[in-house]
Amino acid sequence: MPPTRPIWKGQLRLSLVSIAVELFTATKSGAKPSFRQIHEPTGKPIKYEKVVAGVGPVDRDQIMKGFEYEKGEYVLLTEDEINDVKLETRRTLELTQFVGACEIDPIYFDKSYFVVPADELAEDAFRVIRDALRVSERVGLGQLALRGKEYLVAIKPTGTGMMLETLHYEDEIRKSDAFFAQIPAKKADDDLLDVATALIDRKTAPFDANVFKNNYVQALRELIDAKLESKGKRVAVSESSTAEPAGESKVLDLMAALKKSLESGRTGAAKTATGRKSASRKQASGTPGKTASTAQRKSAKAKRPAASRKAG
Repeated sequence: MPPTRPIWKGQLRLSLVSIAVELFTATKSGAKPSFRQIHEPTGKPIKYEKVVAGVGPVDRDQIMKGFEYEKGEYVLLTEDEINDVKLETRRTLELTQFVGACEIDPIYFDKSYFVVPADELAEDAFRVIRDALRVSERVGLGQLALRGKEYLVAIKPTGTGMMLETLHYEDEIRKSDAFFAQIPAKKADDDLLDVATALIDRKTAPFDANVFKNNYVQALRELIDAKLESKGKRVAVSESSTAEPAGESKVLDLMAALKKSLESGRTGAAKTATGRKSASRKQASGTPGKTASTAQRKSAKAKRPAASRKAG
């Protein structure tokens, strides 16, 4: 059983085929510390009251949702009225279109969810759609009503399951023209481009998210631990010694900087290769370091003629 409760249960539909599936959040919020506002003199958390100007605090059952159609004028809606809005996508996610796996610009992606079959009866049809998407290298598109909003979503295979990504609608994406209009439409210098491309090639490797750590969260946890050990006393946080003074900038020759970076990469790669070759030689000898040399000397001594050994 999954470690969390599903946030949505319904039918994944492809034409006349419907599959009972469940949706689970793929990310977790507990990965970084969360904070509450605290009243320092008492050490107690601060609470917020619902208040109305000229009235003061109000009860929860007096609160409705309102849509502002003019400045200061609202259409009031009850929870029941909102829940009664009929949307087919509240219980059914129909795959209405398929696109190439790389056709969707990353700017459209929002949040990720795991899609799993709801029971054993759904597993066979689930596998068929999952594997068909994988073989065809396609992503399925549809719409899903979730938490009071209808989302554009994309479904793709991952491992033995499928991943659902909520997407932004077109009107939610800012146009880039206003931001890039001031950048001259010039191409980079060929020589600089060659060196930069070589540097990128040298640093290219398969993606592994585990390589990257959240340094800010780690430093924040260390600060919290230090505060606990000091019983709440103020702890001084030292700035990184590598940080440059505020306002100071360095003007570097671009070509020199790129070549230096490339050369640094070559040196690191050479050291790694040398280390690997050395380790391979030691492993092949059967014993490490000085032990291997001793074994070689004994072998050579054993191969000398008997007369030579007696003379020695």
